Amino acid sequence: MSDEDRSDRSAKAMMRYDANKKSTLIAYLLWIFLGYLGAHRFYLKHAGSGAAMLVIWIVSVLLTFVYVGLLGFLVIGVWWIVDAFLIPGMASDYNNRLINALAI
Repeated sequence: MSDEDRSDRSAKAMMRYDANKKSTLIAYLLWIFLGYLGAHRFYLKHAGSGAAMLVIWIVSVLLTFVYVGLLGFLVIGVWWIVDAFLIPGMASDYNNRLINALAI
């Protein structure tokens, strides 16, 4: 493989990385405004835990009238605060996995 082919391949991989990487800033914005729905987790490709947050929130809204839903809101609140510290690592982990996938 010539140097020109390697350079072209590297440039294409870098362009794909730039197009698909996840931003910590966007993740934090989603966390601030829609974090209780798990939007930041969906964005960072943690769909399972994002869906869990969404389901807990929906069930909590439906059960609020019997005060059982308040417990769900408490769980979501604690999870939301913990995610503030986890977001940089989740974004970095996703981006590192993307780099490894593009290097193959």
